[in-house]
Amino acid sequence: MEERFIIKGGKQLKGTVEIGGYKNSAGPILSAALLTQKPYQIDNLPLVEDVFRMLELLQDMGVEIKWEGKRKVNIRAGSRVDPNKINPDLMSKTRISVLLIGALLSRFKHFKIARPGGDRIGLRPIFTHLQALQDLGVKFSEKDNFYYFKRKEILGREVILKEFSVTATENLLLSTVMSQGKTIIKGAACEPQAQDLAQFLKEMGAKIQGEGTHTIKIEGVKKLHGALHKIIPDPSEAGTFIAAGAICPGKILVKNVIPEHLDLFLDKIKEMGVKFKKGKNFVEVYYSPNLCPVKIQALPYPGFPTDLLPVVLPLLTQAPGKSLVHDPLYENRLNYTQELRKMGADIEIVDPHRAIIFGKTPLAGVKIESWDIRAGASLVVAGLLAQGQTTIENIYQIDRGYEKIEEKLQKLGADIKRVNL
Repeated sequence: MEERFIIKGGKQLKGTVEIGGYKNSAGPILSAALLTQKPYQIDNLPLVEDVFRMLELLQDMGVEIKWEGKRKVNIRAGSRVDPNKINPDLMSKTRISVLLIGALLSRFKHFKIARPGGDRIGLRPIFTHLQALQDLGVKFSEKDNFYYFKRKEILGREVILKEFSVTATENLLLSTVMSQGKTIIKGAACEPQAQDLAQFLKEMGAKIQGEGTHTIKIEGVKKLHGALHKIIPDPSEAGTFIAAGAICPGKILVKNVIPEHLDLFLDKIKEMGVKFKKGKNFVEVYYSPNLCPVKIQALPYPGFPTDLLPVVLPLLTQAPGKSLVHDPLYENRLNYTQELRKMGADIEIVDPHRAIIFGKTPLAGVKIESWDIRAGASLVVAGLLAQGQTTIENIYQIDRGYEKIEEKLQKLGADIKRVNL
């Protein structure tokens, strides 16, 4: 049954919220189950739809999944794993399923997978992945919405990525940790989730150097073993609650945060006039009604995160003057601005990648739709700010990346309810 959020805005937010595990780390780390027949354990797993779908995909292939607690799971990919049992419908529901490619290549010499799904934020081809894998000697073809992969032995060599693709970097890590010889990835992504995957693979016995830089070196090993790993906190969830705290009266403490993963985000919202204090593992944010217009461009890490650009748009509607946002990564990322315009925002779309926000404009509650995970988070923040009642439909998209966001907001004092249609 389809669900929606009903939000009555203008409420004070006060209290503490604890950030969960990072969905974008969980995807590749769960895929790594295929690299060994030994059991391993993952802690701090976020209970979100994308993670549930990945676990289902692994189970369908024959991977053993056993929960040891609310967010701790034991995983073992024994000898009966069969990629032919992958459910193509499940593949089409989540983008992180693309990370199965690298792990499957480490284990099997041929297989097919359906096209991965995910957000409606524009064309997200896997050309960078495919070309990099082709450089490693992998052959592939495409037919009837399936990708077919075939390889002999993967031999280490130098691979230059055409863009700073996080998932392509992760797929290369997964596919080369047990290759023959040394692989050098140039143009690698530095994002925290790629670093988290590399750290986990090293705990399994992989030999990796340079994670967190644009050049990663992998010395292939013959086998990997099990490990216990705790997934890093989600910087996107943290940034969303920081934005909500800035726009609503009161103050909130955002705990279980790695502040350095948010350096550029925090620097930019400070420029906007958001008041906050950060510590070793927290950010305390205060209501900040006197905001300033800014220019923001989303860039690969450590630049301003593309996933956090949407949640600052509601703040910019309250900044007197003209702000410019630019997301060069996805051509449909700004589609959600039409939903903000329904609420009264004065936003001009310059082109598929740029928008100008004119403030200050009041927002009013209306019926709107979530286009993707981060757009949905933007609309939640806007609903908390708006006067009257906001109805957000298609909240499955929000559930893909946020664990019970309405319950966390309710504990802070927000008037938000999940209801069935």
